[in-house]
Amino acid sequence: MSILVVGSVALDSVKTPAGSRQDALGGSATYFAVASSYFAPVSVVAAVGDDFRAEDRRVLEDHHVDMAGLAIFPGKTFRWVGEYGQDMNTAHTLDTQLNVFARFSPRLGPDQRKRPFLFLANIDPELQQQVLYQMEERPKLVVGDTMDFWIRGKPQALRQVIANVDILMVNEAEARQLTGETSLVRAARHLLRQGPRMVVVKRGEYGALGFTADATFATPAYPLETVVDPTGAGDSFAGGFLGYLAASGDLTLDGFHRAMVVGSVMASFTVESFGLERLRSLTPEDIQERYQEFWRLTYFGSPADAPLPVGSPRLPGRRPAGARRSP
Repeated sequence: MSILVVGSVALDSVKTPAGSRQDALGGSATYFAVASSYFAPVSVVAAVGDDFRAEDRRVLEDHHVDMAGLAIFPGKTFRWVGEYGQDMNTAHTLDTQLNVFARFSPRLGPDQRKRPFLFLANIDPELQQQVLYQMEERPKLVVGDTMDFWIRGKPQALRQVIANVDILMVNEAEARQLTGETSLVRAARHLLRQGPRMVVVKRGEYGALGFTADATFATPAYPLETVVDPTGAGDSFAGGFLGYLAASGDLTLDGFHRAMVVGSVMASFTVESFGLERLRSLTPEDIQERYQEFWRLTYFGSPADAPLPVGSPRLPGRRPAGARRSP
């Protein structure tokens, strides 16, 4: 089944301890679309300027991404400049130029209004609401993302979006900021009470946590020797997550758990290089092999297969049960 993503297509300038890139293709919708395209058809609704390069458009076309919703306006494409230090979990924004994206107002075509899977990337929550209003019928699954800028700037509109999505994706800092809770477990429970059926907390190099009313699931990040550029990892996670669900149609709790692992697989490829350099060049065999590696990384058999050799502690002055007192 097909996916609609509404978000940003941008040009990123990034510096990390591994090097730098200038005006590389990026944006939330771009990373999501490329990651999800390995699993299911995907359409993008976004805005770019007339400086958007033909070679960047070909990156998306090569992945058979439907570009009918990519609006081109006179002016410059959205640009982001960021830097990472030794802590690769934190991006330091040096400059943001919205450019034509400041005028972005998503308009869905007739086919896009019928898409069964919808990803609302981390754009203005009022625009996210506009997209929901334009859908002809409720999609099978709506996944929403946000960022600290909107948590601070438009909290009321964001609360309305949270109430209308099936799955909310946030990072650790955003979960705490949204709820005022220091515990991620309490923060997730707080967010679940606002409406979503699942909350996914992205934790960078520590993986991700998924919470529903009845269960909690954790997936690790893939252990890499070198992380080159974390930009877009969260959107790649979302692309793998929703791409798997759209391809499999499995919306059970087990399906969500597998989708989190697939999301971690796709994010692990993204951080191995700058921008889309690694993510755009994968083969199905690459993805399947790493998925199997994740399985081996986390599998250790059923707890019933090998009970732990643990007994009651023999505390000082305490006699084992049934022992007789010495005469």
